[in-house]
Amino acid sequence: MGLLDGLLGNAAEVDLQELAEELRPIMGIQEELKLAYKVIRDLFIFTNKRLILIDKQGLTGKKVTYHSIPYKSITHFEVETTGHFDLDAELKIWISGQSEPLVKELKRGTDVVGIQKTIATFAL
Repeated sequence: MGLLDGLLGNAAEVDLQELAEELRPIMGIQEELKLAYKVIRDLFIFTNKRLILIDKQGLTGKKVTYHSIPYKSITHFEVETTGHFDLDAELKIWISGQSEPLVKELKRGTDVVGIQKTIATFAL
C-alpha cells in the first residue's frame, strides 16, 4: 500500500505471513488467517472462525482494541457504498443479542465489495 493510499484511507490487502506473527498470541487452536484488510492503522481480519476488528488508537498506536466476532453470531450485515456526494462507505454488522449494529466507516476507495464478499463467504 502506498503512502498516499494510506493517508486517503483506502483499504489494502495485508500479507498474512507478516500478520501471523503479530496475531499468534490471540489466535485459537486450529484457527487460520484467511484474509486481512488494512485501513490506515486499523485492520479487518478474517479467519476461518471469526472476524477480528483491530483498532489502533492514539498517536503511537500502542493502545489497541481487538473486537472478535464469531461468524455464527452475525445475524445479518449491510454495506453502504459511497455515492457522488458521500465521502465514506459504511459497514454494519448485526450481532445476535444486540439491538444496534456494529458500524465501521470505510473511506472512499476501500474494497467494500471484497469485504462484503468475504463476510458472506464465512458467515453464510
